[in-house]
Amino acid sequence: MKIIVPMAGRGSRLRPHTLTTPKPLIPVGGKPIVHRLVEDIAAVCNEPIEEIGFVIGDFGSEVERELIEVAEKLGAKGHIFHQTEPLGTAHAVLCAEPLLNGKVVVAFADTLFKADFTMEDNVDGVLWVKQIEDPSSFGVIKMNENKEIIDFVEKPQTFVSDLAMIGIYYFKKGEELRTEINYLIDNNIIKGGEYQLPDALRRLTEKGTKFKPGEVSEWLDCGNKNVTVHTNQRVLEYDREKGLSTISNHANIVNSVIIPPCFIGDHVTVTNSVIGPHVSLGSNSKVKSSVISNSLIQNGTEIDSSNLKNSMIGNYCKVTGRSSDLSIGDYSTSKE
Repeated sequence: MKIIVPMAGRGSRLRPHTLTTPKPLIPVGGKPIVHRLVEDIAAVCNEPIEEIGFVIGDFGSEVERELIEVAEKLGAKGHIFHQTEPLGTAHAVLCAEPLLNGKVVVAFADTLFKADFTMEDNVDGVLWVKQIEDPSSFGVIKMNENKEIIDFVEKPQTFVSDLAMIGIYYFKKGEELRTEINYLIDNNIIKGGEYQLPDALRRLTEKGTKFKPGEVSEWLDCGNKNVTVHTNQRVLEYDREKGLSTISNHANIVNSVIIPPCFIGDHVTVTNSVIGPHVSLGSNSKVKSSVISNSLIQNGTEIDSSNLKNSMIGNYCKVTGRSSDLSIGDYSTSKE
């Protein structure tokens, strides 16, 4: 099994946090989004992951090394591919063309999921979907009476289906997907200035490929600050259910209360404060005389005499005397 992770997007809806860190590498619950994504996929695959290809922009050599390590931790060989122009989802997948053969999972790195589902070997492909109330902002699937996917509709304005595609796909024969994406590009089949993956999927179904839906019980988005803070909350809940330790033995908690679930990283110092529930504190952060709940705080940040909730604070920030819902990027100062 191979995994292709397209992640070259700018993450503009999550700015200012993505100005210095690619969105898939922003930690939730103490672990970068893309790390959790590939672990989730490995959990539903019924065979070992042999190779993982990351399709990125110009993220730098340090990021590339980190991604290779993500693959190696799962016992897979890591590959880096580059998408230098924003030419769409199908083009992004084709950037990892050497991996488009045999069994392949394609997973776009801006979403996490929870599913009680194992891939069956007797299907041509699986598209993970989630039932939603308002499908008009998403790509949805249409199925026949045999529960096989027969069409894909992007942002339907009249009701077609309430099963939204979450951006994770399994193909039993990656080479067939490669052929259809190449067809789109060779024939310049473009929508909105981009080559769209659903157009390749539609061509596959027209040729007889039978896709089954893989339903997820929860779909966690990381598209903007509020949903990322919510995702952090849910991830912390999952980690607690699994019995995982999320408070470092190297943290220094002095005269303070930690209300679980929380993630407290290495060498964090918390003094005269109340932390939690649903707070992530990145390594080397310092919190003094503060109350913080439902917030995501990255590494090396200092918070003093503040009351924060529903906040997302970047790396190496300084926050003093604030009582609010904050969203500030790396190396920022916020003082009242």
